[in-house]
Amino acid sequence: MPKGKGAKGTKVSLKIAKKAIRMTPDGQRRLTLSNMGLTSFPKCLLKLTNVDELDLSRNLIQKLPDNIGNFSSLRWLDLHSNKLESVPESIGNLVELTHLNLCNNRLNSAGLPSTLGSLTNLKSLNLGMNQLDALPPTLVALNNLQELGLFDNLFIKMPEFVRVLRNLTKVNVKRNPLSYVQGDGKGMLKKKAEPEEDVHLVHESSLCTTCLKRCKAERERLITEGQRGRGVRGSCGGDVLEEKRIRTFSGLMTPNSIAIVNQDVWRIRAMTSATPLPFNAGTTAVNL
Repeated sequence: MPKGKGAKGTKVSLKIAKKAIRMTPDGQRRLTLSNMGLTSFPKCLLKLTNVDELDLSRNLIQKLPDNIGNFSSLRWLDLHSNKLESVPESIGNLVELTHLNLCNNRLNSAGLPSTLGSLTNLKSLNLGMNQLDALPPTLVALNNLQELGLFDNLFIKMPEFVRVLRNLTKVNVKRNPLSYVQGDGKGMLKKKAEPEEDVHLVHESSLCTTCLKRCKAERERLITEGQRGRGVRGSCGGDVLEEKRIRTFSGLMTPNSIAIVNQDVWRIRAMTSATPLPFNAGTTAVNL
Protein backbone atom coordinates (compact mmCIF):
# COMPACT_ATOMS: atom_id res chain seq x y z
CA MET A 1 0.00 0.00 0.00
CA PRO A 2 1.51 3.37 -1.00
CA LYS A 3 2.49 5.77 1.73
CA GLY A 4 0.90 9.15 2.25
CA LYS A 5 -2.71 8.20 2.80
CA GLY A 6 -4.52 10.93 4.69
CA ALA A 7 -7.37 13.39 4.52
CA LYS A 8 -6.63 14.16 0.89
CA GLY A 9 -6.41 10.53 -0.11
CA THR A 10 -3.56 8.30 -1.19
CA LYS A 11 -0.61 9.82 -3.00
CA VAL A 12 0.99 7.75 -5.74
CA SER A 13 4.48 8.59 -6.94
CA LEU A 14 6.00 7.55 -10.24
CA LYS A 15 8.30 5.17 -8.41
CA ILE A 16 5.38 3.48 -6.64
CA ALA A 17 3.45 3.23 -9.90
CA LYS A 18 6.37 1.60 -11.70
CA LYS A 19 6.72 -1.00 -8.95
CA ALA A 20 3.02 -1.80 -9.25
CA ILE A 21 3.30 -2.81 -12.91
CA ARG A 22 2.99 -6.55 -13.50
CA MET A 23 3.15 -8.69 -16.61
CA THR A 24 -0.03 -10.62 -17.36
CA PRO A 25 0.07 -14.25 -18.60
CA ASP A 26 -0.51 -12.99 -22.14
CA GLY A 27 2.42 -10.57 -21.94
CA GLN A 28 0.57 -7.31 -21.23
CA ARG A 29 1.96 -4.63 -18.89
CA ARG A 30 -0.75 -4.19 -16.26
CA LEU A 31 -0.82 -1.38 -13.67
CA THR A 32 -3.27 -1.98 -10.82
CA LEU A 33 -4.08 0.84 -8.39
CA SER A 34 -7.51 -0.40 -7.35
CA ASN A 35 -9.16 0.33 -3.97
CA MET A 36 -6.45 2.69 -2.74
CA GLY A 37 -8.50 5.71 -1.71
CA LEU A 38 -7.38 7.82 -4.66
CA THR A 39 -9.37 11.05 -4.90
CA SER A 40 -7.73 12.26 -8.10
CA PHE A 41 -6.07 10.75 -11.13
CA PRO A 42 -2.31 10.44 -10.39
CA LYS A 43 -0.67 12.77 -12.90
CA CYS A 44 2.54 10.77 -12.76
CA LEU A 45 0.78 7.94 -14.59
CA LEU A 46 0.79 10.02 -17.75
CA LYS A 47 4.52 9.29 -17.98
CA LEU A 48 3.79 5.56 -18.25
CA THR A 49 2.34 5.66 -21.73
CA ASN A 50 3.64 2.17 -22.52
CA VAL A 51 1.20 0.53 -20.06
CA ASP A 52 -1.23 -1.85 -21.77
CA GLU A 53 -3.76 -2.26 -18.96
CA LEU A 54 -4.76 0.23 -16.27
CA ASP A 55 -6.99 -0.54 -13.29
CA LEU A 56 -8.08 2.45 -11.19
CA SER A 57 -11.35 0.91 -10.05
CA ARG A 58 -12.92 1.28 -6.59
CA ASN A 59 -11.40 4.66 -5.81
CA LEU A 60 -12.85 8.15 -5.33
CA ILE A 61 -11.69 9.77 -8.56
CA GLN A 62 -13.99 12.57 -9.71
CA LYS A 63 -12.27 13.68 -12.89
CA LEU A 64 -10.00 12.27 -15.57
CA PRO A 65 -7.20 14.40 -17.06
CA ASP A 66 -7.98 16.02 -20.39
CA ASN A 67 -4.90 14.35 -21.90
CA ILE A 68 -5.81 10.81 -20.89
CA GLY A 69 -5.70 10.08 -24.60
CA ASN A 70 -1.90 10.07 -24.33
CA PHE A 71 -2.03 6.41 -23.24
CA SER A 72 -1.60 5.42 -26.86
CA SER A 73 -0.97 1.72 -26.20
CA LEU A 74 -3.73 1.20 -23.62
CA ARG A 75 -5.92 -1.80 -24.42
CA TRP A 76 -7.79 -2.30 -21.15
CA LEU A 77 -9.10 0.51 -18.89
CA ASP A 78 -11.07 -0.16 -15.71
CA LEU A 79 -12.55 2.86 -13.93
CA HIS A 80 -15.56 1.25 -12.30
CA SER A 81 -16.77 2.38 -8.88
CA ASN A 82 -15.40 5.91 -8.83
CA LYS A 83 -17.18 9.30 -8.81
CA LEU A 84 -16.76 10.31 -12.43
CA GLU A 85 -19.38 12.73 -13.78
CA SER A 86 -17.92 13.03 -17.27
CA VAL A 87 -15.34 11.57 -19.63
CA PRO A 88 -12.92 13.84 -21.55
CA GLU A 89 -13.09 13.94 -25.32
CA SER A 90 -9.48 12.81 -25.60
CA ILE A 91 -10.56 9.29 -24.63
CA GLY A 92 -11.32 8.90 -28.31
CA ASN A 93 -7.55 8.79 -28.90
CA LEU A 94 -7.30 5.43 -27.11
CA VAL A 95 -7.94 3.64 -30.36
CA GLU A 96 -6.27 0.42 -29.17
CA LEU A 97 -8.79 -0.07 -26.33
CA THR A 98 -10.65 -3.37 -26.40
CA HIS A 99 -12.20 -3.19 -22.90
CA LEU A 100 -13.59 -0.09 -21.16
CA ASN A 101 -15.35 -0.28 -17.80
CA LEU A 102 -17.09 2.89 -16.54
CA CYS A 103 -19.60 1.07 -14.38
CA ASN A 104 -20.81 2.52 -11.06
CA ASN A 105 -19.95 6.17 -11.51
CA ARG A 106 -22.05 9.34 -11.75
CA LEU A 107 -22.18 9.68 -15.50
CA ASN A 108 -25.15 11.20 -17.26
CA SER A 109 -25.69 11.30 -21.00
CA ALA A 110 -24.16 14.78 -21.31
CA GLY A 111 -20.97 13.43 -19.75
CA LEU A 112 -20.31 10.92 -22.53
CA PRO A 113 -18.38 12.44 -25.45
CA SER A 114 -19.16 11.61 -29.05
CA THR A 115 -15.50 10.59 -29.42
CA LEU A 116 -16.35 7.25 -27.80
CA GLY A 117 -17.37 6.28 -31.31
CA SER A 118 -13.70 6.41 -32.31
CA LEU A 119 -12.89 3.39 -30.14
CA THR A 120 -13.59 1.00 -32.98
CA ASN A 121 -11.54 -1.83 -31.44
CA LEU A 122 -13.76 -2.02 -28.35
CA LYS A 123 -15.11 -5.48 -27.63
CA SER A 124 -16.55 -4.79 -24.17
CA LEU A 125 -18.13 -1.56 -22.91
CA ASN A 126 -19.63 -1.43 -19.42
CA LEU A 127 -21.73 1.67 -18.63
CA GLY A 128 -23.91 0.09 -15.97
CA MET A 129 -24.90 1.75 -12.68
CA ASN A 130 -24.82 5.35 -13.89
CA GLN A 131 -27.49 7.94 -14.71
CA LEU A 132 -27.69 7.47 -18.46
CA ASP A 133 -30.85 7.75 -20.52
CA ALA A 134 -29.20 7.96 -23.94
CA LEU A 135 -25.89 7.18 -25.65
CA PRO A 136 -23.94 9.12 -28.29
CA PRO A 137 -25.18 8.04 -31.74
CA THR A 138 -21.55 7.82 -32.83
CA LEU A 139 -21.36 4.48 -31.02
CA VAL A 140 -22.89 2.99 -34.15
CA ALA A 141 -19.28 2.82 -35.42
CA LEU A 142 -18.29 0.25 -32.76
CA ASN A 143 -18.49 -2.67 -35.17
CA ASN A 144 -16.29 -4.93 -33.03
CA LEU A 145 -18.35 -4.49 -29.86
CA GLN A 146 -19.46 -7.83 -28.42
CA GLU A 147 -20.63 -6.95 -24.89
CA LEU A 148 -22.54 -3.88 -23.72
CA GLY A 149 -23.56 -3.19 -20.11
CA LEU A 150 -26.41 -0.69 -19.62
CA PHE A 151 -27.90 -2.07 -16.40
CA ASP A 152 -29.10 0.19 -13.56
CA ASN A 153 -29.54 3.32 -15.65
CA LEU A 154 -32.49 5.46 -16.81
CA PHE A 155 -33.12 4.11 -20.31
CA ILE A 156 -36.77 4.03 -21.37
CA LYS A 157 -35.85 2.60 -24.76
CA MET A 158 -32.93 0.76 -26.28
CA PRO A 159 -30.48 2.91 -28.29
CA GLU A 160 -31.26 2.49 -31.96
CA PHE A 161 -27.67 1.73 -32.98
CA VAL A 162 -27.73 -1.47 -30.89
CA ARG A 163 -29.80 -3.09 -33.63
CA VAL A 164 -27.11 -2.72 -36.27
CA LEU A 165 -23.97 -3.74 -34.36
CA ARG A 166 -23.35 -7.06 -36.07
CA ASN A 167 -20.94 -8.54 -33.52
CA LEU A 168 -22.92 -7.56 -30.43
CA THR A 169 -23.91 -10.76 -28.61
CA LYS A 170 -24.45 -9.72 -24.98
CA VAL A 171 -26.47 -6.76 -23.71
CA ASN A 172 -27.38 -6.26 -20.06
CA VAL A 173 -30.26 -3.80 -19.52
CA LYS A 174 -31.37 -4.98 -16.09
CA ARG A 175 -33.20 -2.50 -13.89
CA ASN A 176 -33.95 0.19 -16.47
CA PRO A 177 -37.42 1.78 -16.84
CA LEU A 178 -37.75 0.32 -20.34
CA SER A 179 -41.06 0.90 -22.07
CA TYR A 180 -42.86 -1.17 -24.68
CA VAL A 181 -45.60 -0.45 -27.15
CA GLN A 182 -48.89 -2.33 -27.07
CA GLY A 183 -51.95 -1.95 -29.28
CA ASP A 184 -55.35 -1.30 -27.67
CA GLY A 185 -57.54 -1.40 -30.75
CA LYS A 186 -57.81 2.39 -30.85
CA GLY A 187 -54.15 3.26 -31.06
CA MET A 188 -50.84 2.46 -29.49
CA LEU A 189 -50.25 2.77 -25.76
CA LYS A 190 -46.87 3.11 -24.15
CA LYS A 191 -46.49 1.20 -20.93
CA LYS A 192 -43.59 0.85 -18.54
CA ALA A 193 -42.05 -2.58 -18.46
CA GLU A 194 -42.42 -4.51 -15.24
CA PRO A 195 -39.39 -3.81 -13.02
CA GLU A 196 -38.56 -7.43 -12.35
CA GLU A 197 -38.21 -8.30 -16.03
CA ASP A 198 -34.69 -8.38 -17.43
CA VAL A 199 -33.51 -8.74 -21.01
CA HIS A 200 -30.18 -10.19 -22.06
CA LEU A 201 -28.91 -11.07 -25.50
CA VAL A 202 -27.35 -14.47 -26.05
CA HIS A 203 -26.51 -16.70 -28.99
CA GLU A 204 -29.06 -19.27 -30.02
CA SER A 205 -26.45 -21.86 -29.10
CA SER A 206 -27.24 -21.13 -25.43
CA LEU A 207 -30.73 -22.64 -25.87
CA CYS A 208 -31.78 -26.23 -26.13
CA THR A 209 -33.15 -27.39 -29.49
CA THR A 210 -36.70 -27.72 -28.19
CA CYS A 211 -36.78 -24.22 -26.71
CA LEU A 212 -35.38 -22.71 -29.88
CA LYS A 213 -37.90 -24.45 -32.12
CA ARG A 214 -40.81 -23.46 -29.91
CA CYS A 215 -39.61 -19.89 -29.75
CA LYS A 216 -39.37 -19.60 -33.54
CA ALA A 217 -42.76 -21.17 -34.01
CA GLU A 218 -44.42 -18.91 -31.46
CA ARG A 219 -42.75 -15.85 -32.89
CA GLU A 220 -44.05 -16.65 -36.37
CA ARG A 221 -47.55 -17.17 -34.98
CA LEU A 222 -47.52 -13.78 -33.27
CA ILE A 223 -46.29 -12.03 -36.37
CA THR A 224 -48.91 -13.60 -38.66
CA GLU A 225 -51.85 -13.46 -36.29
CA GLY A 226 -51.02 -10.18 -34.60
CA GLN A 227 -52.21 -11.57 -31.30
CA ARG A 228 -50.65 -11.29 -27.90
CA GLY A 229 -49.14 -14.63 -26.95
CA ARG A 230 -48.66 -16.29 -23.64
CA GLY A 231 -45.26 -17.42 -22.39
CA VAL A 232 -44.27 -20.84 -23.72
CA ARG A 233 -42.59 -23.23 -21.33
CA GLY A 234 -39.43 -24.79 -22.71
CA SER A 235 -38.01 -28.14 -21.76
CA CYS A 236 -35.08 -26.37 -20.04
CA GLY A 237 -37.48 -24.48 -17.80
CA GLY A 238 -38.59 -20.85 -17.89
CA ASP A 239 -40.90 -18.84 -20.07
CA VAL A 240 -39.66 -19.03 -23.62
CA LEU A 241 -41.41 -16.00 -25.03
CA GLU A 242 -43.39 -12.94 -24.08
CA GLU A 243 -44.99 -10.98 -26.87
CA LYS A 244 -44.29 -7.56 -25.44
CA ARG A 245 -40.56 -8.20 -25.68
CA ILE A 246 -40.96 -8.94 -29.38
CA ARG A 247 -42.64 -5.60 -29.79
CA THR A 248 -39.73 -3.97 -28.02
CA PHE A 249 -37.03 -5.63 -30.11
CA SER A 250 -38.26 -6.11 -33.63
CA GLY A 251 -36.72 -9.11 -35.28
CA LEU A 252 -35.59 -10.78 -32.06
CA MET A 253 -36.86 -13.75 -30.10
CA THR A 254 -37.22 -13.83 -26.33
CA PRO A 255 -36.54 -17.28 -24.88
CA ASN A 256 -35.50 -17.83 -21.28
CA SER A 257 -34.09 -21.36 -21.18
CA ILE A 258 -30.53 -22.03 -20.03
CA ALA A 259 -28.72 -18.77 -20.72
CA ILE A 260 -25.37 -20.04 -19.53
CA VAL A 261 -23.68 -16.68 -18.92
CA ASN A 262 -24.13 -15.27 -15.41
CA GLN A 263 -24.76 -11.57 -15.96
CA ASP A 264 -22.86 -10.62 -12.81
CA VAL A 265 -19.64 -11.74 -14.45
CA TRP A 266 -20.58 -11.29 -18.10
CA ARG A 267 -17.77 -8.88 -18.89
CA ILE A 268 -15.00 -11.25 -17.80
CA ARG A 269 -16.25 -14.46 -19.38
CA ALA A 270 -14.67 -15.55 -22.62
CA MET A 271 -16.85 -15.60 -25.69
CA THR A 272 -18.15 -19.11 -26.32
CA SER A 273 -19.27 -18.62 -29.88
CA ALA A 274 -16.73 -19.47 -32.57
CA THR A 275 -18.21 -16.93 -35.01
CA PRO A 276 -20.28 -13.94 -33.74
CA LEU A 277 -23.54 -13.71 -35.64
CA PRO A 278 -25.39 -10.58 -36.77
CA PHE A 279 -27.60 -8.91 -34.17
CA ASN A 280 -30.77 -9.63 -36.12
CA ALA A 281 -29.85 -13.16 -37.10
CA GLY A 282 -27.80 -14.98 -34.48
CA THR A 283 -28.82 -13.15 -31.30
CA THR A 284 -31.75 -13.73 -29.02
CA ALA A 285 -33.17 -11.59 -26.24
CA VAL A 286 -33.49 -13.53 -23.02
CA ASN A 287 -35.66 -12.89 -19.97
CA LEU A 288 -33.95 -14.17 -16.82
